Amino acid sequence: MTFNLRDYGANIWARANKWQRYLMALVFIVAAFSLPLLENTFFNTPNTPFVSVLFYPIGLYTLMALGLNVVVGKSGLLDLGYVAFYAVGAYTAGLLGASLKLNTWEVMPIGIALAMLSGLILGAAVLRLKGDYLAIVTLGFGEIIRITALNSPAIGASMGITDIANPPTTFGFKFDLDNPESYYWTILIIIIITIMAIRILSIRRPGRAWEAIRQDEDVAELMGVNIYKYKLWAFVFGAAVGGAAGVLFASESMFISPNIFKLEVSIFILAFVVFGGMGNIWGVILGAVLLSYIPERIRFLSDARMLIFGLVLIIMMNLRPDGLLPRKKREKIKSDKKDSK
Repeated sequence: MTFNLRDYGANIWARANKWQRYLMALVFIVAAFSLPLLENTFFNTPNTPFVSVLFYPIGLYTLMALGLNVVVGKSGLLDLGYVAFYAVGAYTAGLLGASLKLNTWEVMPIGIALAMLSGLILGAAVLRLKGDYLAIVTLGFGEIIRITALNSPAIGASMGITDIANPPTTFGFKFDLDNPESYYWTILIIIIITIMAIRILSIRRPGRAWEAIRQDEDVAELMGVNIYKYKLWAFVFGAAVGGAAGVLFASESMFISPNIFKLEVSIFILAFVVFGGMGNIWGVILGAVLLSYIPERIRFLSDARMLIFGLVLIIMMNLRPDGLLPRKKREKIKSDKKDSK
């Protein structure tokens, strides 16, 4: 008999009543908000304050992984150009923050709206494609956004955009580089809101439609599911989350350039989703946290740290091909197939 952490946690959650679940969720949230207190402990990272690492890369990558998980994990659509929506949000904040001096809260809805519009345009054009063809087209879209920014003097070209306005003091917290906890707490709140939105959608019609499309697109269509509509929903939702992450990144760094939005970012985010467990919110969060923290923790190894990063991926994908915390439904389907044989 083997011990399965996911099943153990699921059993505890299933046996708890409503108020016990609320209490457990509250404990996790309080623990997450308290992470900056771990500064100067074992978790501290070389050359970079731990609280800064909590915002970037851990916080931002976790937020983007949650958005991509809706597209890849829940809907089964392979998107290799997710960095494009991240870039749209960041450049919106960069342009409006540098020229009009709009703060993050004023730019955020605009950045999310433009990212959603980008997702709508891309999805409307390519979502009738499947598999490898969809992956290639989305990859090309991500590169088009980066190359357009690289060759457009109006948005800084290769020099990028500097002097991006920071948000004002909010609820007594001053948002600046001397107070990085405020950025971490802000992105943590946005992550919690995103998780709540995903869970609400998952138990309603869009979530059921995404599950049907992921399992078998042809059968879903025969059952009356408007697959094109719900694929578009997934793309637009993922784009909104990516755009929000881009706005926050530009606000914190106060500088953006096309080199930040390379294809490697999309590959990293996809790796987080696969490593943690596609379709499982908590698995994706765990995968994003581990894979974004480990390279920062071993930064003293210089270039060798990426070799270790790759080895960790290879070993874990052989040991846990479905991810650290795979979806329960996927494991049930596999067991049913084994029983039928």
